[in-house]
Amino acid sequence: MTMETRGLGATGPRVSALGLGMMGMSDLYGPADRDEAIATVHSALDAGITLLDTGDFYGMGDNEMLLREAVRQRDRGNAVISVKFGALRGPDGRFAGYDARPEAVRNFLAYSLRRLGTDHIDVYRPARLDPAVPIEDTVGAIAEMVEAGYVRHIGLSEVGAQTLRRAAAVHPICDLQFEYSLLSRGIEEEILPTARELGIGVTAYGVLSRGLLSGHWDSGRDLRPDDFRARSPRFQGENLQRNLDLVEALRATAQAKGITPAQAAIAWVAARGEDVVPLVGARRRDRLAEALGALEAGLTPEEAAELENAVPRGAAAGERYPEPQMRHLPA
Repeated sequence: MTMETRGLGATGPRVSALGLGMMGMSDLYGPADRDEAIATVHSALDAGITLLDTGDFYGMGDNEMLLREAVRQRDRGNAVISVKFGALRGPDGRFAGYDARPEAVRNFLAYSLRRLGTDHIDVYRPARLDPAVPIEDTVGAIAEMVEAGYVRHIGLSEVGAQTLRRAAAVHPICDLQFEYSLLSRGIEEEILPTARELGIGVTAYGVLSRGLLSGHWDSGRDLRPDDFRARSPRFQGENLQRNLDLVEALRATAQAKGITPAQAAIAWVAARGEDVVPLVGARRRDRLAEALGALEAGLTPEEAAELENAVPRGAAAGERYPEPQMRHLPA
């Protein structure tokens, strides 16, 4: 198939209509096969996916080095690399807050450029709002790096509408990264309309709600302690069963159209607007191939409404993060 492209907001680059989120290739979802991960990146590039999303704290730098290994065998010009920074972690892997001071911006960027083996990052963004640092200071520091040629575009992640406005007053923001799925629709009330007013695109992560909406999950699956989902409220006890009941309703609706639950969930996000680019966290080529099939689903408004009836807004059981991490998200 020919890959559709979409603009990352009014000021950002054109990218593939589907992006590849790489976090799970190094961290937070249990062990991954490095060779298979690199092969998956290659398959994504071969399929026309250009947007590759990573973070300097994914595997404490490992994910950036994995991406470097994958991309060095290909044309760097075909990859739009998006990097999140600012999350602090200890030697035990635990998260220890955020640092988005201007001096930290420059430090994190220097290390990312070296690990990625590139002279520029296409989209650079703080992973979360640092409550101790005005967003104007953080965006201003990244803007200096844009002027110096080390960064091409500025993005944000998981911030509220007023923070978007304040940031955009300092420098154009190309996109906002936010969890957006049939199970997570909080962005729709105020944040998405504000982003559209400002010409800011949305890169939607968690489109399968950490695998819940994939149709491949079952209640008897054992989770390792290093798997984020072992602590995620949506994967616990009665919450998990209630959410899996929603997935079965999604499956029935998807089957009527001849697609899988994962394809239906991804296609629904892709249909939210030309300014929304879903990120899929495929760690294997077979999962990537399934995700690519979502782009051919071609949901009609009526079919999208049927999916929303199967998984109604607000129906998710449990918050999307444990309580300590929820404190870092917009109210």
